Amino acid sequence: MIGQEIGVLYQYETSGEIKWEIFGDDKIQPKYKGKITNGETNGFGVLTYPYGEKNVIGEWKNGKEWNTKHTKKDGIIVGKFEKGEWILSWGMLYLGYRNGVFGWYEEKWEGVDSEDNKDIVKYEGEITNGVQDGQGTETYPDGSKYTGEYEDGKYNGQGTYTYPNGGKYEGEYKDGERNGQGTYTFPDGRKFVGEWKDGKINGQGTMTTLDGTKYEGEWKDEKPWNGIYYDKNENIIGKFVNGERIKQ
Repeated sequence: MIGQEIGVLYQYETSGEIKWEIFGDDKIQPKYKGKITNGETNGFGVLTYPYGEKNVIGEWKNGKEWNTKHTKKDGIIVGKFEKGEWILSWGMLYLGYRNGVFGWYEEKWEGVDSEDNKDIVKYEGEITNGVQDGQGTETYPDGSKYTGEYEDGKYNGQGTYTYPNGGKYEGEYKDGERNGQGTYTFPDGRKFVGEWKDGKINGQGTMTTLDGTKYEGEWKDEKPWNGIYYDKNENIIGKFVNGERIKQ
């Protein structure tokens, strides 16, 4: 590309527009290091802000961000550009009531809690168009917590949900429900590894107890359906056929 080089530019903002110059002070100005064409950011580069408050890394085009990610100094993503459009930000959302209306709000309720005004759930993570989208964490008053992927405001993708009683689910979600492969550890120590559908154990999976006995096979609506029971030494001690247990 004609006029392209690797170099350093300093960012200036004048009359609401971003300008780039070869001179500046990186103690008080954002500094770009990367590909430059005819005095403008063009190609892959890194923009570092003073005091280490955040970094921008990615692709630039004609002096503007094209495909970039904004990260705080601890690595948390606070925003990004895709094809020149700002599409995402990192922030907080609060589920609760405002003047009796239930929903998600950007501002935390700072007043006295009442039936009409209070927060119930806190979300911290990636946000697109005012809803959870990407990676994030929800925390509940009872100590429950979900950490994982979201799409259009719902759990979608890989996630982990922990319960105050010690229960824990790790696996796939779709449209807010457990769907796909997942592992659930029960408060009493039992562990299920296998398939889920619409929030319930359905399909192939294995349930193991603390004493080492286990059921392996098909499940239907969270009940053993067609499969085999084993003792801790892998000896067969029973079977399920169409939901009916048959002892060995």
